[in-house]
Amino acid sequence: MSRVGRNIHVSVDRLRQLAHRDARPRKIKADAGTCPKCDSHFSADEMQRNLRVCTACGHHFPVSARERLEQLGAPGGYEEMWPDLRAADPLQFTDLKPYTERIAEAEKATGMSEAIVCADLEVRHAPAVAAVMDFAFMGGSMGAVVGEKFARACDRAAQRGVPLIVVAASGGARMQEGTLALMQMAKTVIALDSLAAAQVPVIVVLAHPTTGGVWASFASLGDVTYAEPGALIAFSGPRVIEETTREVLPADFGRAERQLENGQVDAVVDRRLLAERIGRVLHILRRPDDDGPTSTQAPALQWAQGGAQWMGDAVQALPRKVMDRIRPGSPDGEDAG
Repeated sequence: MSRVGRNIHVSVDRLRQLAHRDARPRKIKADAGTCPKCDSHFSADEMQRNLRVCTACGHHFPVSARERLEQLGAPGGYEEMWPDLRAADPLQFTDLKPYTERIAEAEKATGMSEAIVCADLEVRHAPAVAAVMDFAFMGGSMGAVVGEKFARACDRAAQRGVPLIVVAASGGARMQEGTLALMQMAKTVIALDSLAAAQVPVIVVLAHPTTGGVWASFASLGDVTYAEPGALIAFSGPRVIEETTREVLPADFGRAERQLENGQVDAVVDRRLLAERIGRVLHILRRPDDDGPTSTQAPALQWAQGGAQWMGDAVQALPRKVMDRIRPGSPDGEDAG
């Protein structure tokens, strides 16, 4: 019985090519202290000291909500409000896991009760109310509790007569709550209307990413809007749009720098300069009655009312809708009166 075999041909040409190819640089395994943009590595102390910004390339790492409050104010210098509010499960929603199980996992992983933290604090000695979102909690998704806490923060700012600072970082509405989550878009917009009626300014900071229903509601309605470098700011991400339209989008689509060119944000501000920038705006917008006698009014109001020419450029640099609120005899002021 004969066996029919195949001829075996061995070539070492390909092996020689592989042996002589240029060695690729070894990439350090990514972790919480390794920059995904330039591969620089930082210790935990360095990360905290640099406010989680890469000193080599300026990449902004994610920041938890409570750490963000300490960056804006002072360590331990804020008073958190409504930490006991928890999400319910009215739809008894289940995908791969029950919604209640996903909530429990998020609480355990982040130490938070929801995707937003609201607090009273001072930014460079200027009082404010802050509503800070945390992307680590279920992608910063907005459900009924997020909408409720945001609305309460607006009421709190209106009652105290102090500005509201919003830091947005979200993937959009929370799908596990269905229509109840979508309703929060209207609820948060109406809550901001109460601040407009009370002539209370709203400062919004857009962190990476700010998308979906959050961007389509309160995150796009700030009187002064800042964005962190490189933050994705769009209703839908570029990957979803490309898969839907079959078109290739620009590399910077939806990024903070492009949104600045499009007029969607007032400035792109490095996180290390953010607290100083916001504090300066808060002092400019401070009401006269916050400081007592007229002689101690905020500089912007004194100079605007006194007609100081040398301060004109600084005041005019503020967005027009903010100026309408602090300018005497403005239409908004007449309506509120």
